[in-house]
Amino acid sequence: MNQPLLTSSMVKEKARELGFHKVGISSVDGLDAIVTQRLQAWMELGYHADMQWMANPKREDIRLVMPEVRSLVCVALNYYTPDQRPEGEEYGKISRYGWGRDYHKILHKKLKQLATGLESWSEGVKARYYADTGPVQDKVWAQKAGIGWIAKNGNVITRDYGSWVFLGEILTNLELESDRPATEHCGTCTRCLQACPTGAITEPFIVDANRCIAYHTIENRADNLPETLTPHLHGWVAGCDICQDVCPWNQRFAQETDVTDFQPYPGNLAPKLVELAQISEEEWDKQFPASALRRIKPEMLRRNARANLDAFRLKNDPESNNI
Repeated sequence: MNQPLLTSSMVKEKARELGFHKVGISSVDGLDAIVTQRLQAWMELGYHADMQWMANPKREDIRLVMPEVRSLVCVALNYYTPDQRPEGEEYGKISRYGWGRDYHKILHKKLKQLATGLESWSEGVKARYYADTGPVQDKVWAQKAGIGWIAKNGNVITRDYGSWVFLGEILTNLELESDRPATEHCGTCTRCLQACPTGAITEPFIVDANRCIAYHTIENRADNLPETLTPHLHGWVAGCDICQDVCPWNQRFAQETDVTDFQPYPGNLAPKLVELAQISEEEWDKQFPASALRRIKPEMLRRNARANLDAFRLKNDPESNNI
């Protein structure tokens, strides 16, 4: 007996069974030339800082990633928890994405199950999955698949969960019915631009990584953070959520995730800066098990914490810089 044709609705149903909160499908008719031009212009301005992997030509042509690809199954997983950081300059701030278990591990497990299901449906089906791990413009494809729109702060906003979502995608040679692309609903709002303390959002939809707190605390491997950045850290040691915290869509539509692995690890909500500034390799290994924060090595975490302590010291006692 022949298997029935695998349809978009069947793929979506399976994705939801696996726990994905949103799923959409896009054909690979090719990205709009304007999208490619924007990426190239952004790179030419040097806004990618030291992230040289952004220049991979595969980002501009999905067929270079998988020549036989015909469709992308795009998914989103809500990671929001209602926990709040305490006030006080003694505490370091960690971005919500890093509070719990490494999202790569959660997404990859679910994506692998979905991809395996597609390939086992009938002979000849191929599927390859990514979750922030390959040369794929995940935000662009998520918008094309109707998951949400790319906002003025560069994040994807969904109508259901705001921007507190992790993205993933499966490339497949299946011809699946596409969803309509998401439309942009930021309107005239510029709260993210106004709230960014370093002016990293240079204009709507354009982010300069050279000024971004998240970039410098996570990706910058230099011994010291830029002097122009440190006065504006405001306690951030791992990422930065300022542009997301002020977003009206997040304030109105964020809802608690049902993924228990995204609940915060002890110590991630209110780490002490003085402790992070001296954290040892062993303490780092114990405090951040199976965490996306392991990308921030102990020496980087110490650097970030010390930069915050120095900034707070100078703010509270400007004369101390002359001692």
